[in-house]
Amino acid sequence: MELVASFPGCKRCSPSPWWRTRTGDDYGTVRKMRVRCGSEYDEMRMITASCVRELQRCTGSLGMHFLLIFQEVRPVSKLSFGEPSALIRNHQHVPEKSVLTSLMERTSPQLNAAFERAPVNGNGTTPFSQQTVVLTKQAYIELKWKAHYWQAQYEQLLQREAALKAQVAAHEATIRDLKQRLYGKKSEKSTGPERVGESKPLSTRQRGQQPGRQGHGRSDRSALPVVTEVHELSEEMSCCPACGQAFAPFPGIEESDMIEVQVQAHIRRIQRPRYQKTCQCPQVPGIVTAPPAPRVIPKSPLGVSVWTRVLLDKYLYGRPTYRLCEELRHHGFPLSQGTLTDGLQRIAGLLKPLMPLLYERQMTEKLFHGDETRWEVFEEIEGKTGHRWYLWVMQSASVVYYLMAPGRGADVPKGHFAKLRQDLVEVVLVCDRYSAYKCLAKGHDELILAFCWVHVRRDFLKGARSWPELESWMFTWVEDIRDLYRLNKARLEVWNETLPLDQQPAAFAEPHRDLKTKLSEMQARCEAHLQEPDLHVAKQTVLSSLHNHWDGLTVFVGCPEVAMDNNTAERSLRNPVVGRKNYYGSGRVWSAYLAAMMFSVLQTMLLWGLNPHHWLSAFLEACAENGGQSPTDLGSFLPWQMTPERRAELSRPVAVRCPSVEFQTQEPGGPEAADTS
Repeated sequence: MELVASFPGCKRCSPSPWWRTRTGDDYGTVRKMRVRCGSEYDEMRMITASCVRELQRCTGSLGMHFLLIFQEVRPVSKLSFGEPSALIRNHQHVPEKSVLTSLMERTSPQLNAAFERAPVNGNGTTPFSQQTVVLTKQAYIELKWKAHYWQAQYEQLLQREAALKAQVAAHEATIRDLKQRLYGKKSEKSTGPERVGESKPLSTRQRGQQPGRQGHGRSDRSALPVVTEVHELSEEMSCCPACGQAFAPFPGIEESDMIEVQVQAHIRRIQRPRYQKTCQCPQVPGIVTAPPAPRVIPKSPLGVSVWTRVLLDKYLYGRPTYRLCEELRHHGFPLSQGTLTDGLQRIAGLLKPLMPLLYERQMTEKLFHGDETRWEVFEEIEGKTGHRWYLWVMQSASVVYYLMAPGRGADVPKGHFAKLRQDLVEVVLVCDRYSAYKCLAKGHDELILAFCWVHVRRDFLKGARSWPELESWMFTWVEDIRDLYRLNKARLEVWNETLPLDQQPAAFAEPHRDLKTKLSEMQARCEAHLQEPDLHVAKQTVLSSLHNHWDGLTVFVGCPEVAMDNNTAERSLRNPVVGRKNYYGSGRVWSAYLAAMMFSVLQTMLLWGLNPHHWLSAFLEACAENGGQSPTDLGSFLPWQMTPERRAELSRPVAVRCPSVEFQTQEPGGPEAADTS
């Protein structure tokens, strides 16, 4: 096919063909170009239906003051397109996504400026609108196809650019959230969005005890022993300095108290006098002594007070073992960590019989709080990668039970609740939105999950930090959650636990109705926002989570005994988390299980109001009296089986025994008492 282009604007070559080129059998392939005109239109290339990419170069050498007319040399049927403006228009009127516009905008600045100065008639038309363009149908189809192709490419690029911008915005939001977690305030207390540039008003409230408010009074220190000291006058002060006459005693004394804490390590030197028999009875040994002193660990020089101090210092106060050893060294009692490690491994066997009893007690209850946190165990285990373990807690009304597990899967809570009493109905587990608890609920029809409103509130606070432009919207929901807590608190103040919900007093009905109304408004607003087609991705995330967990979030409405949040379990994990931060976890698997047992025992005793120091001392003394084994009767150490007198006794501090300390130095080569312990 041969195409001839004629340019009416060129006086030297018009009306004869100015240049021509041939195409081969391959449709749309340009092989060669030959210029016949010696005017200023040099080094141009022909525009054919297959050469749309050359439009920029053609317009750059010819300008835009002419109109191309293509005609086929051989007689073929021609297709007229009527108004020429349908194909070629002023670049100011071409649609934004047109391929011609994008190519024309890349022309030289001089030609663009000349084209912009083209005269425009009063009716908004240009001189080009009076000329026509004639193309073959095949060329027209190819031009349309290429135009659609590049338009589709342009639309794909726009979509890709929008996706990249959204991805960048999400990354920036994550960076803001991580910066807040790392450098910002850790407290979740917030009254509303922070106003940048506005100074916070100074509070006129004084710190400390407020005038007119009833204080807590003096602290009760009646359990402390009293050591009386009498300070007499010296000889110089016992007589008149003027005349030297001695002072006479006067009835009464002046008393003042001073509290002292004195830690003194000492050695209990147990001496057992020996006796010999004076009879001939064969069943009596020749030498008779008193029984040896009971020891927690046989043949160990460390007494009950030392092991009580070690266990409480590590598993209740979260202090590393080496710090305790350093403190004891300052008191004149050097103690190696290896000695304590070996002793702790022996003591772990004394606590094991307590764990089944705690578990059996917990499986009879109906309300639980569950949570988990990471725990490091620095021992290589076959089949496990890394040192990450998890410490789980299940707290009920009377037991705080901790489980140490190598993973965080649903098998841990499923195994714990496997022996739940079958006659219990409507067992409630307050937890977060972790999927392991949802898997647990699928296998137990009687188990109801109550989700935590504090986690929902954290979602909105995180959204406010990550997306500053959505701060006001996020804090609107935070205020709504605050209203829920206020209404539920007012409801619980007049709630009678012994009566069902429909028989509560009238004072309970009003806040209960207000609470249900507030929840209905929040649910309706959440559903309305989710129907918006252009909802922000951050709003979509938090509202979708709120919508999906709404049933679990409203369990507390029909069950006032169920808390709105899971703060109970999180507070139970605070003590282990402090210990984890201080001593990093456990070095061996047995040490990890010992930590779970000690956490369970100590936190359960604290839940019942017992003194952990007193309870642990009594338990270890009972083990020592039983020959270094656990007591056969553990009922006296379980709070729910104790008598009220026993609980009252163990709730007080340990009675302080003040031995008479005698500093003795043994002469070298002197007689040494035999150690018959």
